[in-house]
Amino acid sequence: MRPLDQAGMWFASIEELRKLAITDAEVAQLSRARQAGISDQACVELLRIARARKQPFSSGEAAAGLRQVGVSESTILVLARLNQLGLWSGESQAMHLAGLSDRIVLAVARRHAAGQEVPSGSSLAKLRDAGMTEAELIALIDGGTSDQQAQAMLETHRRTVSRTGFVRYQRRRRR
Repeated sequence: MRPLDQAGMWFASIEELRKLAITDAEVAQLSRARQAGISDQACVELLRIARARKQPFSSGEAAAGLRQVGVSESTILVLARLNQLGLWSGESQAMHLAGLSDRIVLAVARRHAAGQEVPSGSSLAKLRDAGMTEAELIALIDGGTSDQQAQAMLETHRRTVSRTGFVRYQRRRRR
């Protein structure tokens, strides 16, 4: 428990973790999360979520990485509940660094958790840069837009916008 104490965790929280039969490996993972700024309560909740799945807690690095790029603690807990803190957390970090909101990250995570089609983080960032609002992006995600469809939308946008940012309209010739 010394690493948790050194990470600044309160005694009461450490005692709560002891009651959950925390292992040495889990102590190391939680101390990484705590050092990244995740609160005592959230650390305890992360362990509870793992216990509810009957799995050891091994996502401390992922949680720490998300917190370090500015993902909110509540979003990290939702990602843990969706079982999306593992391999997918790297993409969620990149999405957040690209300026996509926690709401968009969670919408994508929910679709990932359900095994449903979802555009990649880079496609979503490009669509946002092309002028789509957060509400429009979430509607695309919830509507099951594929990455190929998102790329087609970007291509259409590129064809209609000139280098100056003005939209080109083609006149139809009269017959």
